[in-house]
Amino acid sequence: MSVEPPEKAWTEAANALHKVFEFESFGQALAFMSSAAPLIEAMNHHPEWTNVYNRVTVRLTTHDAGHKVTDLDHQLAQVLDEQYARFQMG
Repeated sequence: MSVEPPEKAWTEAANALHKVFEFESFGQALAFMSSAAPLIEAMNHHPEWTNVYNRVTVRLTTHDAGHKVTDLDHQLAQVLDEQYARFQMG
């Protein structure tokens, strides 16, 4: 597993994990979100995320645990990173 540059790694602040994913276009950013949706649904752990043009900004926290970062947040972060890697390869 490769280590991402600091500007591409997840950061933890304000009881949440944060990351911005960048794409070549709005369409690719939207396709990333659509392709990740079934994986997210299967985990039943939904991110707070927004899309502006070619960027998807993600915030992960576990509401049921009192708005803290839990293992489930880290697992979802990994799923999103793996999905993003697929877009970078293709």
